[in-house]
Parts: sequence; C-alpha cells; structure tokens
Amino acid sequence: MSDYQFVTVRREGNTLVLTLNRPEVMNALHSPAHFECHAVIDAFANDPALRVLVITGAGERAFSAGNDLKHYAAGGSRDMPPSGFGGLANRFDLKKPVVAAVNGVAFGGGFEIALASDIIVASSNATFALPEPKVGLAALAGGLHRLPRAIGVKRAMSMILTARSVTAEEGRGLGFVSDVTAPGKALETALQLAAQIADCSPVAVQAAKEAVMLGCDLPLAEAIARQWEWQGVRAMRASRDAIEGPRAFAEKRRPVWSED
Repeated sequence: MSDYQFVTVRREGNTLVLTLNRPEVMNALHSPAHFECHAVIDAFANDPALRVLVITGAGERAFSAGNDLKHYAAGGSRDMPPSGFGGLANRFDLKKPVVAAVNGVAFGGGFEIALASDIIVASSNATFALPEPKVGLAALAGGLHRLPRAIGVKRAMSMILTARSVTAEEGRGLGFVSDVTAPGKALETALQLAAQIADCSPVAVQAAKEAVMLGCDLPLAEAIARQWEWQGVRAMRASRDAIEGPRAFAEKRRPVWSED
C-alpha cells in the first residue's frame, strides 16, 4: 500500500492494522485523514489475502477524539468520502470483519468508528462518549443509531442526551465492549482475536457477518427464513470450504481453505 500522511498501515499475516496517526490532536480526524482511511479500507476490502481489519490509534492517550474541530473552525475542508467518518461509518458493504482496538479516548467520531466495527477491544483506561451536544452538534456519523441498537434505547439515551463518558468496564457491562485489557494491551488482544478469525473459513466468516447484519433488523422468524437467500450464505454453501471443513474434521487435520 502507498505511504500515508495521517495513518499508518501494516500487515500481520492475514490481518491489516490501520493506525490513526495524529497523536498531536489525540488522533482527531479531518478531511484528508478521512480520505486516507477510505483508501486503506478500500484496498483491504479488495485484497483476498487479507481477512481481518484492526483499527487503533497512535500513542497511549487516544483511539480518536473524533472530529478535528479546530481544523474546521479554521476554515479547513469539510469534504467526506462516501464511506463516511474514518472511511467506515457509512460503509455498509464491507464483508470482512473489523476489530477496533481502543487504547484511550474514543469520543464522538472516534466512538462512532468503534461502533461501526464488529468487535471492540478496549484497554482498561479507555473512555467512550458522544459529547457532540456540548459543542452544539449531534453524533450523526452513525452513533445515534448504532449505540441504541447495541445497548438498547434507554441506556443509549442516558449517554447521548447527557454527553457523559463511560469507562471500558462500564462499556463491557452495557454490552458494546467485548474485551477489556490491561493498559497498552488492546492492540495485542485485538490481533489475537483477528488471528482466531483468520483461522476460520473466510467465506464462512463473511456469511456469518452478513447474516447477523441483515438479520438484526428483521423479526426472528423472517431472518431465519430469509438467510438462505442472502448472497454470502449462498456463496458459503456453494464453496469448496463447505466440503473441505467437514472433510478435514473427519480426517483430523487442519483444513485448507479456498483462500489459503
């Protein structure tokens, strides 16, 4: 991948690590950073050798403090890629899983990037908030919609309307954080989870993500009935992996997936 000014990118086996790299402003994002994130995630989506994306922030203070308000107040560009905040918030066609490794503050758009991920791993010193009402704004990069879906409307309203921050442990209790680690260990744990995901059949993982995402907004009976018609599920059922997996299990060997 090309060199970037506001993010860094590295491969860890089948995993791509995208680091928001503006530590001088607590990894707050401005228009050029959004477009860099968009380009990185596009490349990730189109690379069959990559199976999992891990997003984290540079330094120990912040995952991302959200919008770079000083940049915009100074007249900086407000242009945004079609994929939205961080190149992810409005991206609804990403088949591969995304893990957020939250290593500090995740406020506003930073929290919205994490909510747009499939799994959130947070260090014990991480904090989360949608503080936009304190500056006359609202969390319109998906936070107002994803947070209620993740933790329920009443609990989400408590965070949204007060603009209060919550700790990683409270986030785990509320249900939007999956794992809490020691300080400085969020990325390590996220990479371990990514390796476990990458060890599974890529087409099965993508089918499972698709079924969850499409089924969440349907009545249970309808979701179960309709899942057989969804593209990823059809692809999985027709794949070589659907034969290789049971065969490898019966032969007591490691499966060789179609994209290995």
